[in-house]
Amino acid sequence: MSVAVITLETQENSSHNLTIQRPSSGLSLQGRIQVPGDKSISHRALMLGAIAEGETEIQGLLLGEDPRSTASCFRLLGAEISELNTEFVKVKGIGLGNFQEPIDVLNAGNSGTTIRLMLGLLASHPGRFFTVTGDDSLRSRPMSRVVKPLQQMAAEIWGRKGNSLAPLAIQGQALKPIHYHSPIASAQVKSCILLAGLNTEGKTTVTEPALSRDHSERMFRAFGAELSIDSETKSVTITGGAKLFGQKVIVPGDISSAAFWLVAGSIVPGSDLVVENVGVNPTRTGILEALAMMGADIQLENQREVAGEPVADLRVRSSQLKSCTIAGDIIPRLIDEIPILAVAAAFAEGTTIIRDAAELRVKESDRITVMAQQLHQMGAKITELPDGMEITGGTTLVGTQVDSHTDHRIAMSLAIAALNATGTTTIHRAEAAAISYPNFTHTLAAVCS
Repeated sequence: MSVAVITLETQENSSHNLTIQRPSSGLSLQGRIQVPGDKSISHRALMLGAIAEGETEIQGLLLGEDPRSTASCFRLLGAEISELNTEFVKVKGIGLGNFQEPIDVLNAGNSGTTIRLMLGLLASHPGRFFTVTGDDSLRSRPMSRVVKPLQQMAAEIWGRKGNSLAPLAIQGQALKPIHYHSPIASAQVKSCILLAGLNTEGKTTVTEPALSRDHSERMFRAFGAELSIDSETKSVTITGGAKLFGQKVIVPGDISSAAFWLVAGSIVPGSDLVVENVGVNPTRTGILEALAMMGADIQLENQREVAGEPVADLRVRSSQLKSCTIAGDIIPRLIDEIPILAVAAAFAEGTTIIRDAAELRVKESDRITVMAQQLHQMGAKITELPDGMEITGGTTLVGTQVDSHTDHRIAMSLAIAALNATGTTTIHRAEAAAISYPNFTHTLAAVCS
């Protein structure tokens, strides 16, 4: 086998073009790799460490742009957070309810998790005023899904388009507890309300239509919050006023980042990859279930528990994938992995249908439209649905010019598609990958060599 030619070029406007030239003789992917720390857990470790008493020590933190935005915001609110690195980050908390009123606007950058979860805490600080904003993408993403339940708790929040878009202004209040029946299964919505309830007298409950990821619940308990879970009704209840205490947190590898290599190893013939130290929390393993339905050869090795989160090494070997339907309750557990699942479907036998994923339209980009457009440009047979996609596999993809639309998951998904496309593919604005996976291009080159 020959080696793929992978080059990264910086343009005059500081954007990056990632060019991938697959050798005509073919390619196989080999090796043992590690992926960055889990983004969801990294955010929550910084946030809970900031509102806890004492010191929190974090190992394995994701060094992407999104956690940097979280750290920046919570420093302005009074927490002491050391320089971010993967080895050791120390957070000196200020205690629940003790945010200082910042003299500047809190900027969440591109991070929906940062702004939505932080709103629950800001709204519950009486007598303090806060303003929050983000980049162009974040300012176009819907905030009403968290603003409305917070307003039911007596929060005072103002923003553009009927308080639904950032920038947002928050006048902290003494909130009242509620039982919120969420119309969508969303860990961000659930976590925002629970964080507000943490600083509110009484019991605050969130009930969801399906199970969303439970990193917040696990970490709340680890830090000392009083929390109860009713799995039958898909409800979580938090009791306000509990003291949180600093903890040692070890962040496992992000399964959303591992997903790119699981698909790459499945679709590139002759591949054998091991992705080490990946979090396999049951609320996040929808990607493993979907790939199993498609016939992928993935084994969980060295299964263990680290700081309350299940972890394993994932071994993937190439296989002939087959089509399936991905819809219903599994969607909240793989919503971030649907772009790379679309790539898997393009190389599977038959027609794969993805439904119930309208949430993709309000991510960093409209991921349904963008993935359909970009894969179509490479020759895939793909039809956009209102809430998903229909992809007929078996067509040879051809290298061409594609664009990430500044969406990190789109950039990386297109790079994996390029590994199995003929000729040369150039991905414009590939720097977006750094939002969640700063070392992506380096790892890509490593597994191809």
